[in-house]
Amino acid sequence: MSRVITAFRRTEQAILVVTLGLAAVLPLIDMIGRPLGGFHLVGTSEYVQQLTLWLAFVGGMAATGQAKHLTLSTAEFFGEGLWRQLTRLLSYSVAAAVVGVLAYASAQVVIANRIEPKMLSIGIPEWVSEIIMPVAMGVMALQFTWFASDKWWGRAIALACVGGAFAVGLLPAEQAQHVWPLALLVLAAALLGAPVFVAMGGVALVLFFREGTPVAAVSAEVYRLIASPTLPAIPLLTAAGYVLAESAAAERLVRFFRAVFGWMPGGIAVMVAAVCALFTTFTGGSGVTIIALGGLVYPILKKDGYSEGFSLGLVTAAGSLGLLFPPSLPVILYSVVASSREASVPADQLFLAGLLPGLLLVVLTAGYGIIVGRHVVRARQPFAWREVAASAWGAKWELLLPVLIVALFVTGTATMIETAAAALAYTVIVQCFITRDIKIFSELPDVLLKSAALMGAVLTLLAVAMGLTNYLVDAMIPDAILAWVQAHIKSPLLFLLALNVLLLILGSVLEIYSAIIILAPLIAPMGTAFGIDPVHLGVIFLANLEMGFLLPPVGLNLFLSSSRFNQPLTSLYRHIVPFLIITGIGVLLITYLPWMSLGILELMGKR
Repeated sequence: MSRVITAFRRTEQAILVVTLGLAAVLPLIDMIGRPLGGFHLVGTSEYVQQLTLWLAFVGGMAATGQAKHLTLSTAEFFGEGLWRQLTRLLSYSVAAAVVGVLAYASAQVVIANRIEPKMLSIGIPEWVSEIIMPVAMGVMALQFTWFASDKWWGRAIALACVGGAFAVGLLPAEQAQHVWPLALLVLAAALLGAPVFVAMGGVALVLFFREGTPVAAVSAEVYRLIASPTLPAIPLLTAAGYVLAESAAAERLVRFFRAVFGWMPGGIAVMVAAVCALFTTFTGGSGVTIIALGGLVYPILKKDGYSEGFSLGLVTAAGSLGLLFPPSLPVILYSVVASSREASVPADQLFLAGLLPGLLLVVLTAGYGIIVGRHVVRARQPFAWREVAASAWGAKWELLLPVLIVALFVTGTATMIETAAAALAYTVIVQCFITRDIKIFSELPDVLLKSAALMGAVLTLLAVAMGLTNYLVDAMIPDAILAWVQAHIKSPLLFLLALNVLLLILGSVLEIYSAIIILAPLIAPMGTAFGIDPVHLGVIFLANLEMGFLLPPVGLNLFLSSSRFNQPLTSLYRHIVPFLIITGIGVLLITYLPWMSLGILELMGKR
């Protein structure tokens, strides 16, 4: 049995590495060939779309095997013991049942597409590639069944739940109207630890079944998703961020920013804010920043004389800075999810619009560090051009990365996917061949596989969420919500204030990718109805989620810092309050001063 599992894991890993490599190389060939006489590969976009499909579902298997699927932060409240075992059995049994039905739904989609197959440029029908959907979902259902319990009787219960889910599908139409309590069971499982994609997929399956719509409708929406021109950038940038995080780039950046800001009162705090913002920009989430940088900058703050409370608060708050800067993954994800036929939200415009608001949040956090630093009696590092030059030279390759990204964006030299592929290629070349922090054959594959779990979790959630979104649109749920909001809220300013409160609360409970996927399709039409520019709304949305990371009692950054620094959550609540107030001021300014977001677009003629 162990040999079979080992062989399966190695096959899974090989598929992920090869697929990710091809997804990066193909856009690069087009980007490089364009100025060289317009050379390009025929069908590159459709190949990249199919590769993204494989990354989503094979990555989803990897995320299941590593227990890396995105879950609600509330699952952290459940400790060990009998209660935890029972909640695990319930949540994973429901997950196995839902994913088993999704595997069946995916198989129905493949069968339907086989009737009139679309052909890839190399002469292979698309449905052959699409087989990965039911296969991966079936494997994931088996994995959830196995993980439901350490006991055979527990796994038998989980397997019985899968059979029960298929038995429900045999109910006659008149009885199908009464299955709605199953949606409540799925939501309860999500609160107890089941992945968010299970909750969204399970609720969608129940709703479609009640309406008499084939459950294949949940999986059919995957094609609208993979056709997005920016979606393949997500796995490419995820991999680039992990390569950066696994190298010694953090140490080089800390040395540079310390040389630049260390002479100031509070200069070390400014350094922490700057380096965390830059790191979060490329790693795509504050979790990686806190884990990777926390152990490095926290001792520096303490050594420089800052109190333990301030140091913990700053590292926790700075971990969410930088989410608005290119090439941040949440910005790209929001662009994919929030764009519609009525209002497009281009990722390049979102990045431009987020520059000043993102800088404001960094400056406010750093400014508070300067105020506190003025009262810290400790000899500051003298400013020395020699050290600035030496540290800049040491970190030159990392410092050039954002320059490369912004240059490709602004000049229009490359598409979003080509830019992401260039960023991945750049980080691999730098960290493997120039700085040699990562060994290309023995270490790089492991780094890419670590990133595969996150990319699989995000893309699987996206794929399943499109089915639920499709139901909500067909049932005119967003229209009903919009009508209610318009009936009770007349002023756009009051709507924005209510939006701030809603996003702050939900952003503290939901992981950022989950929050974007769940909330953006509902909120974007409301903003349009109140006359709010969709790009400005996107900046407001993401800035609020940054703040939600810090909101007690369940803000994601609080849990991460508590785990990383072995501190009780209650003490972190007290330390984070000043930073929560500062970030709140920044979010209000971003919300009610739209020129901060749209001014640069108007200057560049994009508005």
